[in-house]
This record gives sequence, C-alpha cells and structure tokens, in this order.
Amino acid sequence: MTRPTASSAHIAARLGSLALMGIGLSACSSLDRLANVGKAPSLSAIENPTAQPGYRPVQMPMPAPKPMSYQANSLWRTGSRAFFKDQRAQQVGDLLTVRVRITDKAAIDNTTSRKRTNDEGLDVEGFFGQEDRLNKIFAKGATGKGLVDLGSTSSSKGEGTVKRSEQLVTDIAAVVTQVLPNGNLVIEGKQEVRVNFEVRELVVAGVVRPEDIEAGNQIDSTKIAQQRIAYGGRGQITDVQQPRLGQQVLDIVLPF
Repeated sequence: MTRPTASSAHIAARLGSLALMGIGLSACSSLDRLANVGKAPSLSAIENPTAQPGYRPVQMPMPAPKPMSYQANSLWRTGSRAFFKDQRAQQVGDLLTVRVRITDKAAIDNTTSRKRTNDEGLDVEGFFGQEDRLNKIFAKGATGKGLVDLGSTSSSKGEGTVKRSEQLVTDIAAVVTQVLPNGNLVIEGKQEVRVNFEVRELVVAGVVRPEDIEAGNQIDSTKIAQQRIAYGGRGQITDVQQPRLGQQVLDIVLPF
C-alpha cells in the first residue's frame, strides 16, 4: 500500500480547507436568507459615494492651467455660460438627470478555409557512374529513379458566429462627486426599485463635460466618458438563477 506524498497531502489539505470555507460561506448565506423568510429584500441606505470602500478620485490627463482674468464693473461672471443663473450641474453635490439609452446590436460571421498540397521528388539516375552502388548503401532493389518522394497535404476550416442584441432605456438622477481641474464633472448615480420580492439595481458613473449638459439639466448616456453602467438585481428570482456556492467553488478548483 503506497503512502500519500507530501505534495498530494498538501493539495488534499488545501481542497479540504476550501471545502470548509465554502460550507461556512454557504451556511452564513443560508442563515441570512432564513432570517429574511417572508420578508422583501431590504433597500440599501443612502450613503456618500466618496465614502464607500474602494472609492478613488478619478485622475485624467489635464491641459495646462490658464490664468483667470477678472474685469471690474463687468456684468459677465467668469465661467458662466449666460448672464442669468445657470441651473445646470456644475459643482460637487449638484444633481443631474442621465438618460440611459443603450441599444446595441452586433452580428459577426467569420469563415476561414485553407488548403495546401506539397509534392517533392528526387531522382538520381546518374551520379558520376556510381549509381550502381546504391544497393550497397540502401535496401536491395533501390534505383536512382524515384529515390526520394515526399508529399504532404494540410487543410483547415473555421467558422464563427456572434449575434448580440441589448436594449436598456431609463432615466436616473446622478450626483456630481468631483470636479476635475479642466472643469469636467465626475458623476455617479444609483437607483433601486423593489417589485414584490425582487430588487432591481441600476448604477451609472463616468465623466461628463458641462457643455454637454442640456438646458433641462439632463445629459444623454452616450456623452459620458469612461462610462460605467451596471444593471442587475437581488432577491428570490436572482437567488434561483445563481448556482450554489459549493458548485461555484468546485467549478474553480476542479481541473476537469
């Protein structure tokens, strides 16, 4: 009977630890779900986006700063786009409406075909009168004609098809979390809607130009740079659609 090696024992110990960890996480998740039996999923509290764990201010390439000029006794306010007060978002804490319009369609069909045939032949019918000595070098019956014949054939064929269609149309209010040195605004908005026992979440973030904000303090999602849009949910339906934690761990650990 062979004894397990140190490496196999180490691997077994790690797999056991992962299994116990998965069981623990599954137990915690199950306890949370059991505590909410018969209750609708709770909505997240309204929090400051800049105080969230992992939040980092956006850093973008900036142009050289230009000196500001002020004129005494002038009706024009530096940085204004009109003589009257601008109601559009322009500083940290201001709100603006983002019109999310995502309509993506993609159809890709690729076909590749390749075929190649090679034939090579070598005859030695005369070699300084020494062609008769081929029998002493090669097998009996070898002749100079057709001494070496080579042939190869290769072919390959590939086909690929991609079809995708996505559509998301909604409006969401976002808050300005940062004003970049060049005047561009960093925005972030989050929306949660609970229908029965399912919560739908929509998150929008990115960088916008003040010039792209319309008079109604609205901006189209196509004008958001570094755009980040997430649409998902949580609740009973989402729980059923997700595989169990143990299955997810096994899909990662098992090599086959």
